[in-house]
Formats: sequence, C-alpha cells, structure tokens
Amino acid sequence: MLAAGAAVYWYGAQGPRPAHAARAAARQGVPVSVAIVGRQDVPVYLTGLGTVQASFTVGIHSQVDGKLQEVLFTEGQHVKKGDVLAKIDPRLFQAALDQAKAKKAQDQAQLTSAEKDLARSKTLVLSNITSQQIVDQQQAKVDQFKASMAADEAAIQTAETQLDYTTITAPNDGRVGVRLVDPGNIVHANDQGSLATLVLTRPSAVLFTLPARSLDDIRDAMARGPVEVVAYDQDNRRALATGKLLLVDNIIDQATATIRLKAIFPNDDEKLWPGEFVNAHVLLDTRSAVVVVPTGAVQRGPNGLFVWTVTANNLAEPRPIEVGPTYQDLTVVASGLAGGERIVTDGQYKLQRNAPVAVSAPPTAAAGSSS
Repeated sequence: MLAAGAAVYWYGAQGPRPAHAARAAARQGVPVSVAIVGRQDVPVYLTGLGTVQASFTVGIHSQVDGKLQEVLFTEGQHVKKGDVLAKIDPRLFQAALDQAKAKKAQDQAQLTSAEKDLARSKTLVLSNITSQQIVDQQQAKVDQFKASMAADEAAIQTAETQLDYTTITAPNDGRVGVRLVDPGNIVHANDQGSLATLVLTRPSAVLFTLPARSLDDIRDAMARGPVEVVAYDQDNRRALATGKLLLVDNIIDQATATIRLKAIFPNDDEKLWPGEFVNAHVLLDTRSAVVVVPTGAVQRGPNGLFVWTVTANNLAEPRPIEVGPTYQDLTVVASGLAGGERIVTDGQYKLQRNAPVAVSAPPTAAAGSSS
C-alpha cells in the first residue's frame, strides 16, 4: 500500500513536468526585430575611386637666366591673371635692349646717307655724268641698310621680350603653392624645378575608373541627358560636391578591364582639393516605386538569397528573393516580395521554419510607404 502510494506520488510529481515544459517552450517565441517591406524611388549609382584634378595647373618657371631678385607672392595666396609673382635682375637685359636700339639708330643714319647718295646718283646718270653701275651700287647699299633696319627691329623686339621675362606674372587665376626657390638664387630657363605651382580649383575635375562592363549603361545614361556625379570623401561617407559627367575615355584598359571617366565640378567652396582621393558616384537611373528592404535583412542560404518573413500567426517563414542594386542601407528586391510583408531584420540566426517569433520592438517601415 505504501509502495503504491509512492508510485502515485512519483507519477504526479514527475509525469506532467515535460508536458508543461513543452507547452512553455511552444509559447515562448524567438525575439526578433521586424520591419515592414515598403516601396520607394531608388537611385541607381555606379561607384569608382578617383583623384581630383585642378582645371588648370602650371609650374611657374623663369624664361631667362639670372638672379632671382624678388618673390612677390605669399604661399597659398589667390592671385589673378597678370599679377606679378617674382622678378629677375633686369640690368643685363636692359643693357641688351639699349644696345639693340643704338644699333638701329646707327643703321638708320647710314640708311639716310645711302638714300641721299642714291638720289644724287640718279640725277647724275640722267646727265651722263655717272654710270648706271654707280646707281645700282647705291641702290644695293640702300637695300642692305633697310635689311639691317629690319634685323635691328627684330633684335629690339627680342631684347624687349627678354626684359619682360624678368618680371614673372601669373598666367591665369589660381592659388599659388609652396615657394620652392628663395630670392638670391640663380635661376635658368631650362631648370627642371619650378619656382612654385599655380592651380585653378574652380572648377575642378575628378578622373576615376569603372568596370568596362558598365560602359553601355553609362552611354545610355548620357544619351538621356546630363549625368549627375557626386563626389564622396575617401571613406565614402560624406558628400563633397555634385557635378556632371564630362567624358568617357576613348579606350578600355585591357589589363584591368576598366574604363576611365572624367567629371567636372564647380567646386565653389573648394571642398575638392587637387590630388585628393574621392569616390565618384555616377547616377545612372532612378527606379520608381520599387520594393526595398534593409540590406541587413537579406540572408544567403544554400539555395540563394532569402529573407525571413513573419506570418499573421507570428511564425517565421523563409522567402526566396532576387535582389537588384543597393542604395545606402537599402536593397532593391526584384522578385519575391510585393510590399507590406513583415520581415526580420535582426535575430535571424535563431530562426527555423515555422518557429514562433516575438517582436522585440514595434515594426518599422523598411522604406517609403507600404504597398
């Protein structure tokens, strides 16, 4: 009798517990975060790494040999076209100009004398006092001095140009860089190094590369009208400037299977700096009212890409999808979702088909408005 009672007690105490545990586990769902699939307009971008180029870059060189007398610019200064940047000692060039002018005056005097002799010879030959040979000789002298005068004029222009070169001016508007030669140094016209570098950054260009397979898409976009390009910083986080695609290079680099492109930016705020690495985002198209999901919701399985959806009974169900381009933290879904479905954005690693879920936060719209 005691043994029977003990058996009843064991069954009563131990028997129901697994059933209670199973029901409790069935009621407890996997905590997940959920978003509602939405639709919105999504821009389609291609991104390539490139470098900023100034629209005008010139090394400031001396065009004559001489002593650098003055440097009249401040490093980093904005200058206008024609502003004086530096001066070379002009004394030797001024002397050469004065010498050329003196030579011209000398030849002018000789030409005047020869012309008078020619006139007298022409008068005398009419009276048979002198011969035609003398006239011809005088005419040759006049022509010779006229040629000397032309050579003197050319020498004067050369000397004046050389003297002008002693004053180095800005060939264009721009910003002057670091001074590379100090006053007092001897500079030469054939020096490899420059005195400084002048760059014009407004506007600026970005030269970048994209995969050659994108060429047809780019050309189609250009045929529709101007193609917008947005330059982002090297970390691809902050937009620096917005411009237009200027050109596509006329040859594909077969070694890398890439094509070079060039975009132009007004760069009025000078956020683009020559030599800077940037990421160029080329806007190919804008897709209207497409289905989008948070990129973190897309999972990869043995049969391809899928997302976890949540049914009306709060059960997990995998849904195969095909995806399109991504934009920021959103991915376009080409097929598999119609919009309005609830999808799991966090906690997927604990899910199985038909597993109950517990939404840990109120559902949030994936993007745009639900359809």
